[in-house]
Amino acid sequence: MAEQDRTKLTGRITVPGDKSISHRSIIFAAISTGVTTIDNFLKSADCLSTMQAFKDLGVKIDERDGRVVVTGVGLHGLTKSDQPLDMGNSGTSTRLITGLLAGQDFDSTLVGDASLSKRPMARVTDPLSQMGADFTSTENHLPLTVFDRPLHGIHYRLPVASAQVKSAIILAALQATGDTVIEEPTASRDHTERMLAAFSPASIDREGHKITIHPGHPLTAQHVTVPGDISSAAFWLVAGAIVPGSSITIENVGINQTRTGILSVLKQMGAQLTIQERPQANEETEPSADITITASALKPFEIGAEEIPALVDEVPLLALLAARADGVSRITGAEELRFKESDRLAVVAEEFHKLGIAIEELPDGFVIDGRKSWQVQNTDLDSHQDHRIAMTLKIASLLVPEDVTIRDFDAVNISYPSFLADLQRLRS
Repeated sequence: MAEQDRTKLTGRITVPGDKSISHRSIIFAAISTGVTTIDNFLKSADCLSTMQAFKDLGVKIDERDGRVVVTGVGLHGLTKSDQPLDMGNSGTSTRLITGLLAGQDFDSTLVGDASLSKRPMARVTDPLSQMGADFTSTENHLPLTVFDRPLHGIHYRLPVASAQVKSAIILAALQATGDTVIEEPTASRDHTERMLAAFSPASIDREGHKITIHPGHPLTAQHVTVPGDISSAAFWLVAGAIVPGSSITIENVGINQTRTGILSVLKQMGAQLTIQERPQANEETEPSADITITASALKPFEIGAEEIPALVDEVPLLALLAARADGVSRITGAEELRFKESDRLAVVAEEFHKLGIAIEELPDGFVIDGRKSWQVQNTDLDSHQDHRIAMTLKIASLLVPEDVTIRDFDAVNISYPSFLADLQRLRS
């Protein structure tokens, strides 16, 4: 009981604004006409990289009374930056802005930190090249120069569902001659489509997994309220489920149906979970809810490629959930995780082995036996400078009696600067 009292997590918290929606709110506000106000914008390193890039492209962005205020310049009002655009560590910034810049009437160069410069760009530049875009890169990695070229519409079938690739094509398609049709094999995050429909309803049609972009329509400034990021809330959902004696309520969490895979898995595992939805202003508004999770016994699960797009950021946490389930769980179809801030499949297996977790790395996922007791082998853990790995390991460390260190833990600033403060709040 003493151990349970020391580690249990209880209380109510809010998590930072959704990272994906925060990125897109700056982008669409910048290329619209009028003044857009953004509430609950996530001031993380990644989102600040997007904000700075648009300032460098001539967009006025201010902060007033806790809101971000963007004075849009229209789709063709951006101006050439005096220096390369620094994307920091943000893959989302890089891929989406590449799509937007592909249709502008000036050349741009994108650079990033050492980690981002190892991440491949071909899956974005390949379809953009089919639209007439032209690039030079370092073997399909940053630095990347985007040249001034006219674009034309295409019909593109994504080989793998990817919100970043889809979004890059959409932003390019707004500047193309003729319609562009994008088809996905399965649904991925639709934040870009929702936001475009709010800023310019005439620019987009959606039917199932097919999106049609109609260029030539103006974008008009909006008021955007960013819900709490479910990918950040997921750390507390998992902690609440697996740390004995815990009960946590996370308020105002985004529950976009393309992002709620973590909730589906928790329900499948028999977790004690309640979801209280909040009212929506309209059908394009991002849905949100208050979610309560209470620790309980968990069943094993299996997920494959069809489910991965709705929880791709949560796979390290799913592995941790599996490590506390009463049986063998299997995660497949997640090969995309080898190209994130780290090779998340290899890194999770490496670090979980240190904690004595029975995990087998697959080419596209894991097999994890939660019935085996953890026998800690090494308390020197490594985030590999990956924010989601750092936070996953911190939650895992609550379940071992040894004191654990996590190298480069400050990587959490990429998406959740207040993570440790929220953890302390739940422990007090």
